[in-house]
Amino acid sequence: MILANKWEDYEILECGDGMKKERWGDVVLVRPDPQVIWPRATPDWGKYDALYHRSAKGGGKWDYHKSLPESWIIKYRDRRFKIRPTNFKHTGLFPEQAVNWDWFSKKIKSAKGPVKVLNLFGYTGGATVAAAAAGAEVCHVDAAKGMVAWCRENAALSNLGEAPIRYIVDDCVKFVEREIRRGTQYQGIIMDPPSYGRGSKGEVWQFERDLYGLLQKCTQIFDCNGLFFLVNAYTTGVSPTVVGNLLRESMSAFTGQVSSGEVGLPISNSLNTLPCGLYARWEA
Repeated sequence: MILANKWEDYEILECGDGMKKERWGDVVLVRPDPQVIWPRATPDWGKYDALYHRSAKGGGKWDYHKSLPESWIIKYRDRRFKIRPTNFKHTGLFPEQAVNWDWFSKKIKSAKGPVKVLNLFGYTGGATVAAAAAGAEVCHVDAAKGMVAWCRENAALSNLGEAPIRYIVDDCVKFVEREIRRGTQYQGIIMDPPSYGRGSKGEVWQFERDLYGLLQKCTQIFDCNGLFFLVNAYTTGVSPTVVGNLLRESMSAFTGQVSSGEVGLPISNSLNTLPCGLYARWEA
């Protein structure tokens, strides 16, 4: 497991009984997490600002213990991100991904020439902002217009409003197919495909069925002197080794190596760590 342990504005304070207590800047939230199946060490959660209650019918709602702003800003290194509790328990950022941001940022900064990066299923743009801050030209693609707008906000907050970032609202597979026809080449590709999703025109995505096909398409727009290919996933029941195997098979024509494993976060005052998904990396 690789840990995102360089945060100052974020930390997991405690975990147990299916929940995690987190500090996002000065705001403390308690949210469900399906990985937390061990018992809580304390009898209650103590002081917090909001707690998310799941509904038996799906979804849920926030119980606010004090008035919070609609959104607030946290930072990681020289980057800033807007945090906003959503109706689906998310906050607009996956802090465990910071360990991947650091990894590909070093590769971008050490490159001998210009670097173009494609970020598929880009969400609110944590990886896009990190790649742009490292000096890359970035194409950010997501099917949700609101997420792409949020990415633009995060870029502006990080003083990257004028950076060479393309913001694309589109189905990721259809976009890659058009890039193949255009002959576009990228030196870095990042993707965070969902378990299940729909594109901007109702296209259906299923992780186990569609990932390999997308990886194969992406190799057609990957530069022969490319630097890295990163796949993140949160699909339960899928092994990091399986995703690593898919990436290795797809990248067989390129000289490089593949590694895979879990990403995680440390838990304050505990020897435990919280697993937060998986990664597969190809690097030249």
